[in-house]
Order: sequence, then C-alpha cells, then structure tokens
Amino acid sequence: MARERTVTWGDPAKAIAAGRGLTGREVLEGMVAGKIAAPPTIRLLGIELDVIREGHVEMSLEPAEYLYNTIGMVHGGIVSTLLDSAMGSAVNTRLDAQTGCTTLNLHVNFVRPVTIEAGRVRAIGRVLHLGSRTATAEGTLVDATGRLYGHASSTLLLTPRADAGG
Repeated sequence: MARERTVTWGDPAKAIAAGRGLTGREVLEGMVAGKIAAPPTIRLLGIELDVIREGHVEMSLEPAEYLYNTIGMVHGGIVSTLLDSAMGSAVNTRLDAQTGCTTLNLHVNFVRPVTIEAGRVRAIGRVLHLGSRTATAEGTLVDATGRLYGHASSTLLLTPRADAGG
C-alpha cells in the first residue's frame, strides 16, 4: 500500500529578507518564535530546533519510515544532514549580522543505526573554534537516554551573508 506525506514550507526569499540585519542567533530564535520560516530542508525532514545558546544548538528528529533506506534504517545522509545543521547553527549563534557560514568539510561517524525504535534523536552541535575565516564544530547524535548513535566534526567557511547587502 502506498503511503503519502505532505510538506509545506514558507517562501525562502521572505525568510532571508526577514533575517536581514539580524545576527545568526537572532535568526535562529526568530525561527523558533515562528517569525522567520525554517529552511525548506528542515521542514522536509521534520527537524525541530530545540535549544539555542551561544556556541551550542540542539535539533531533534523523530525517525520515520519515509526517512528509511533500503535496509530499514534512517539513511546516513539524513543523519549527516541533522548533524551538519546542528553544527552549522551552533556556529551561526556566534556570528554577526554580516557573516554567514557554509560547510567546507563534514566527517560523520555512525555508531549504530537510527530506526523508529530509537525514538526522537537529538543532534547537539558545539563550536570548538571560531576564527576570522573558518570555524570548527563537533556534533553528537543521541536518543532520549543519552545513547550515542553518531558523532561528527565540521570545518566551516565564514563568508559574507547573502542577505547582508542592501
């Protein structure tokens, strides 16, 4: 039997405009408050932004069969996206209104498969270093009991934000 999932999202151009002049942390807080639309990818995958602190972000995801690969577990690309999003967002909490970041390098270690039985999993992103041109971050993926499912590291390029112009 075929299954169906419907996803809606806000206009990314409007979200970018709403974030103009805000720090990275303020943009994330605006998303949580519903004032700025979450990126379409976040909506598509069902990722939720749970905790925002300086240099620290937590995002969660409820494993579901629409995220499965052909062997019955959440696809590694989905896990990687969740970890990458948490780490990049953690870096964003430390950036001013003119600076953004993009992933240069992502290394993910999968410890055990993520399945529906795991329940909601949480990616915790932390800034390790914030330089003038690059930043590094680490991430862990855990379940509600703290059981580790994966960990990652990332190097991010600091760049002028696309929305920083007039």
